[in-house]
Amino acid sequence: MKIGFFTDTYFPQVSGVATSIKTLKDQLEEHGHQVYIFTTTDPNAPKFDEGIIRMPSVPFVSFKDRRVVVRGMWYAYLIAKELELDLIHTHTEFGAGILGKMVGKKLKIPVVHTYHTMYEDYLHYIANGKVLRPAHVKYLSRLFVNHSSGVICPSERVIKTLKKYGVSIPMRIIPTGIEIEKFERPDITPEMSKETRTILGITDEQIMLLSLSRLSYEKNIQAIISGLPAIIKEKPEVRLVIVGNGPYRDDLEDLVKEKRMEQFVIFVGEIPNEKVAIYYHAADFFVSTSTSETQGLTYTEAMAAGTQLIVEGNDYLDHLIDYDCLGVTFKNDENFSRAVIDYIDQQIPMDPTILKKKLDEISAEKFGKTIIEFYEDLIALNQMEREEKQEEVILKKMKMKLPSLKKSSTE
Repeated sequence: MKIGFFTDTYFPQVSGVATSIKTLKDQLEEHGHQVYIFTTTDPNAPKFDEGIIRMPSVPFVSFKDRRVVVRGMWYAYLIAKELELDLIHTHTEFGAGILGKMVGKKLKIPVVHTYHTMYEDYLHYIANGKVLRPAHVKYLSRLFVNHSSGVICPSERVIKTLKKYGVSIPMRIIPTGIEIEKFERPDITPEMSKETRTILGITDEQIMLLSLSRLSYEKNIQAIISGLPAIIKEKPEVRLVIVGNGPYRDDLEDLVKEKRMEQFVIFVGEIPNEKVAIYYHAADFFVSTSTSETQGLTYTEAMAAGTQLIVEGNDYLDHLIDYDCLGVTFKNDENFSRAVIDYIDQQIPMDPTILKKKLDEISAEKFGKTIIEFYEDLIALNQMEREEKQEEVILKKMKMKLPSLKKSSTE
């Protein structure tokens, strides 16, 4: 198959969506398929990157590190036509996604969409939530998604939301897989983990909680910091390491000072991708109170590194963490402190057999195979629908000719 990805975000921009797209691209190519990425320009991108078509773009309104296509749509269509794409896969509901829909319609090929983002969690970024309302999100999402051939939902939460919006096209739950070997990393020795902890100022006796994400309001790291004093009261050996950067960092640092937790919290900032696994291995537990994730790749990355999770639950995470040795979920922010204290006290060892089974489920290989199956189903459905339309056209023409045939037979 020749597949065109249409997305407003891709490397060198760092995001879960960009990572998901790259993982899928690699898997499809391993199975012999050709993937072309139609995306935005980026000042940090190489001038030429094979298989990537970049269209003029500008920074998005309130996400200055994200961009949206503004020109070059006809150029992209001509390239897509020349490539003779079999299928288009859109990864955004904005510029490049709309273009993907137009191209797919023109070429009469299936358009698959992945609903990556729960926009209701991000409305505060646009005029402090005073312009776009949840009702607008519902209408626009339904309008965009229902004009696709099928939609990929990374979690049960997404499929429930889209059904609530009134989406009626074929939907399939396919969580993004991860490249297990990038995080399992047997080359990361206990000595390397100890060295990382030493650099952070954390001793062997202390307990390292790791938060790793973009530092933005919707990631809800403020709830972790707010719950930390109650944890420290019972577990003074606990230390919180916050890895990542973003627009909310100053606010989080102010909150740490307000809670007088400076000696218990370490801000690391953004780190290179190749070093992320080192922090997962160095941590005792991965923690999160985010409620904005459609799935959250950091959860599965931490799991692949063998790090137990203490995270705020949802449909996806409650299914992912289905054994105590993998970690625990809690209902809301207020339960965070107690969940951490109780799980530390239980001292549940990781079961290697259970972990291996879980890693097979969340692997990039399974992700790629499942996506290919969905593609093949939608291509077959598209072909069947086209044949039915052709039959309808033929029947209509025959009916139009029928009166004249009857007339000539009576003469």
